[in-house]
Amino acid sequence: MRVRIHRGTREIGGTCVELEHDGARLLLDLGLPLDGDPDETSRPPAIDGLTGGGDLLALVLSHGHRDHVGLAHLAGPGLPVAMGEATLRILRAAATFVPDSYVPTNTVTFAKGQTLTFSPFAVTPILIDHSAYDAYALLVEAGGQRLLYSGDLRAHGRKAALFEGLVRDPPRGIDTLLLEGSSLGRLVDDRTFPSEAEIEDRFVGLFGDTAGMALVAASAQNIDRVGSLYRACKRTGRMLVLDLYAAEVLAATGNPRIPQSEWPGIAVFVPQHQRVRIKRTGRFDLIERHGANRIYTEQLAAMAPRAALLFRHSLLTDVDRAGCLTGARAIWSQWAGYLDQPRGQVLAGDLAARGIPLSRAHTSGHASIPDLKRLAAAIAPRQLVPVHTFMPERFPALFGPNVTIREDGQWWDTAA
Repeated sequence: MRVRIHRGTREIGGTCVELEHDGARLLLDLGLPLDGDPDETSRPPAIDGLTGGGDLLALVLSHGHRDHVGLAHLAGPGLPVAMGEATLRILRAAATFVPDSYVPTNTVTFAKGQTLTFSPFAVTPILIDHSAYDAYALLVEAGGQRLLYSGDLRAHGRKAALFEGLVRDPPRGIDTLLLEGSSLGRLVDDRTFPSEAEIEDRFVGLFGDTAGMALVAASAQNIDRVGSLYRACKRTGRMLVLDLYAAEVLAATGNPRIPQSEWPGIAVFVPQHQRVRIKRTGRFDLIERHGANRIYTEQLAAMAPRAALLFRHSLLTDVDRAGCLTGARAIWSQWAGYLDQPRGQVLAGDLAARGIPLSRAHTSGHASIPDLKRLAAAIAPRQLVPVHTFMPERFPALFGPNVTIREDGQWWDTAA
């Protein structure tokens, strides 16, 4: 089995891996670079047969983050696109609200441990802990060789038991491990990231110091974080307020243990821009589906001192107009680097102009170095190849002599 990493040997984001065996090919992920534009025609990797019908058999997506799926629209209707069942539902839910969303039409869905066959490739998804819901490592077998692609994973989320299970009982006889290294350069080598339970405690402390509404800027698709937020609200007597987009994403998980719009302690507020979109698209079924706990502007204003809003910049006008910002605090619960980008700077400026303090409560979606080392030692591959990292040169010192650093666009053999 031959491998070519199109992007990711020296970059976080835009991941794409091409496999070839016996005249057939398979793609793992087709992501958008972190600084990429999905319409930029010069950035996509050069891959033959994306429209389907040739020796390229399928595109397999490890999870739904844009840096892994953001160029999937380049796959034509003839190419099957495989992903987790919940991932597809979440992509469809998001597409109703996000203008530049793309949902593949020729799809194959899978669940953990369910092997897919794209002859001569057998692909087995392994459910992992990550900030994206329904995320998988991918075990690919062909020609008697075994490649394990870690995808993006961590050991400190609400699903940490999945990581520990992988360490206790890893797949054996791995010829090549493609191991993500996002945390290299972002964290001291012997340190670990805060757990989601610690983020929950951080929310509790911040809520206690906030007289007004808590504006929690977190991704609605970070299901672990929404769970931490809900638990913190219960502990502090606050109401968790969702918009219609967040309510739909949570419903799309299909998991009854995850907070839902009809649960006690949750309210649904439909902001102006979503009301306009619902009217334009005729999707009144969404309002009906999440109407049990719907609140309106005057109710939002009344509950502001005991509410926590899952917040995005587009909601600021609504809560400002509703008079909800007296004593408010914003809490940034995403990657800090987004605040340095133009959109983040505009948000920070708008909050400052309103006298709203900005605090932080976040942990990474990626494994710390000690956890990566535990995983690599447990799997013990013949060769370990860095991917999804800006610092491949640091891998040999951290992971040992079986590290082989590859370059983007270079073909190589899993058994080499």
